[in-house]
Amino acid sequence: MRQEERKTIHAAIIGAVLFLLIQIFRVPLSNVEDKDLLSMLYLIAGCCNAAFGFAIFAQGWLFFADRLSKARLYTSALFLGVCIIDFIHTLSFVGIVEISSYINTEQSMWLLTFSRLASALGILFIFSREDQPIAAAGKKNVFRISFVLTVLALALFTFGQTAAPELAGYSWVNALQHILDLGVLFVYLLTMGIILYPGKVEKSASMLIIIRALIFFALGQLFFMNPLSIGDMDYLFGMLSTGVAYYLLLTGVYRLTIEEPFHENQQAEARINYLAYHDDLTALPNRRRLMQRVEEIVIQSGQNKGPKFSALAIMNINHFKNINDSLGHYAGDLLLQLVSQRIGNAAKAGEELYSMGADEFAFLMTDVTGVEDCLIRAGELLKLFETPVQLESGEYHISLSLGMSIYPGDGNTAEQLIQNADTAVHNAKEQGVDIRRYVPAMQMKVKERLKLENDLRRALERDEFYLVYQPQVQLETEEIVGMEALLRWNHPKRGLVSPVDFIPIAEESGLIVPIGEWVLKTACLQNKLWQDAGYRPMCVSINLSMRQFLQPNLAGKIGTILKDIGLDPGYVDLEITESMTLDKETAFDQLNRLKKLGVFISIDDFGTGYSSLHYLKNMPIDRLKIDRSFVSEVMEDSNNAAIVSTITSMAHHLKLKVTAEGVENKDQLHFLRQQHCHEAQGYLFSKPVKAADFEMFFLKPSLGLLS
Repeated sequence: MRQEERKTIHAAIIGAVLFLLIQIFRVPLSNVEDKDLLSMLYLIAGCCNAAFGFAIFAQGWLFFADRLSKARLYTSALFLGVCIIDFIHTLSFVGIVEISSYINTEQSMWLLTFSRLASALGILFIFSREDQPIAAAGKKNVFRISFVLTVLALALFTFGQTAAPELAGYSWVNALQHILDLGVLFVYLLTMGIILYPGKVEKSASMLIIIRALIFFALGQLFFMNPLSIGDMDYLFGMLSTGVAYYLLLTGVYRLTIEEPFHENQQAEARINYLAYHDDLTALPNRRRLMQRVEEIVIQSGQNKGPKFSALAIMNINHFKNINDSLGHYAGDLLLQLVSQRIGNAAKAGEELYSMGADEFAFLMTDVTGVEDCLIRAGELLKLFETPVQLESGEYHISLSLGMSIYPGDGNTAEQLIQNADTAVHNAKEQGVDIRRYVPAMQMKVKERLKLENDLRRALERDEFYLVYQPQVQLETEEIVGMEALLRWNHPKRGLVSPVDFIPIAEESGLIVPIGEWVLKTACLQNKLWQDAGYRPMCVSINLSMRQFLQPNLAGKIGTILKDIGLDPGYVDLEITESMTLDKETAFDQLNRLKKLGVFISIDDFGTGYSSLHYLKNMPIDRLKIDRSFVSEVMEDSNNAAIVSTITSMAHHLKLKVTAEGVENKDQLHFLRQQHCHEAQGYLFSKPVKAADFEMFFLKPSLGLLS
């Protein structure tokens, strides 16, 4: 049994025992009653209760952001009125002249009855239904209404007491008060029953605290309406029980609406990070995490804070496809798990194992002193599989091929080191050897890369670049609501050069800044021309590179471009990546300057970088674009499906739009619709096309892309 459940049971037992003990020892207690002492204690308890009630109100008034918890807001508004009435009751009950001259002791008990009735009905209304977020815009109105109703109730009460004082002596009035007191007790018990039903559903810690509050509310009500009462001691115990209930309610509402959602967000963030950076089958960190880790090593080494010599070995199971085909995928999955366990158990200090997907593993060595050590260690890893692997159908001998890249020497970036090691292992398989170290001849020659960079420098002058546009479709209506502008390079000799080949070179050389500015101008001008031609206005999405984003005068440049072209900033969506937000202060300032222009901002390839709920909550962004690597295998990989579902749900709660990239079939589309994804783009709708084709096929009236 959980600790909070035990506390709740103990609270119920303590309350019942306390009430019984006081009834048993009623006579001795009545003998020690001192009117002045009891009045003083009652005043202290009543003021504490009013303070707790005010704290519940203040918690809702002061500590709210853009989205509010309905339970917390209504509870705060309710106890704004309750604490005022309780405070007036306390002052009149103990005989404070300024109050008791208007409201006598008997009348003050009616105030207490009304206060308890309001709190009981309010708690029943609030906590008998599922909590929901509401907009913050109407918060002040809720509290104004609560305050006005409280003042109106007090005015009506005072008027009633003044206009009909003769009613106080009638027995039916006392009977009515007793019925109301019984009704309050019944409502408290009913609320407990509703919260507890159905009993098989596990209750959160916060709801158990609220149940404990209701137990003490009910206990206090028993004392206030006790027919055996012969003194003021019952009222004091009733006030003390109510104080405990107020404190528990304050704690429960805080945990229900602040602590638990905060922990849920933390768990969601941790879950997203785990799914994005771990392999589902082997539970090993995956290629994305390896990329980060190698990047860290390269950076630390450059700052003289890390190892000077590191090696990355990529291992591939030989003839794995034959095992899969002959024994089945279950046996293949089991084999991958056994291989990962055998290598992982043999790992030493300074060694880390990663899953690269399929039948490939990466082994990172940071505690080595030279190439010879790396090769010896590589041989030891392969010898691990001289012992056969035990599968359900018997023992099987397997072997691995290994390719290695060494830092420094075989690459200066994580991407280069991983790619070079991967190239080496495939070369080892082709050559029929166990181990191969990367050599430059395995990759594109350096001269070829330099030539490509040189051609890239002249491509802008020679007008070799052009843009293609891919439609973005609103899933609910199948209507085109935007387009993404994508850069293409038509080389005079090479023909079409893939962006995968020339964009990294442009980034490294700094050419991406003038190229990116050309893309921005061209895309905005084309969008303006389409609007002037009478086509329905829509937003154009344009990618910003890291170098562009870090320009101090970026917002000024974009503002000038939009002004010269005459395009409304509301039809421009700037796409950045998560890595651009690592320096949160710089990113926040830059994004704020861009948002002042009136443009939209999207996070591209979301889920593949340094995901953090912190920047999502605080930075001025409008949309998340789910990376195509998650969408492409969403129907085959439960991990990717969970990532897409989690990102979409989180974005809805943060009031962000969600666009899925790389949608290629209707099964993926159906899944995205089930997740209430707003928009999508991909080959299912259209490949990226030139401006003339986009105008012909998508800007003119049509029946919808999927009809």
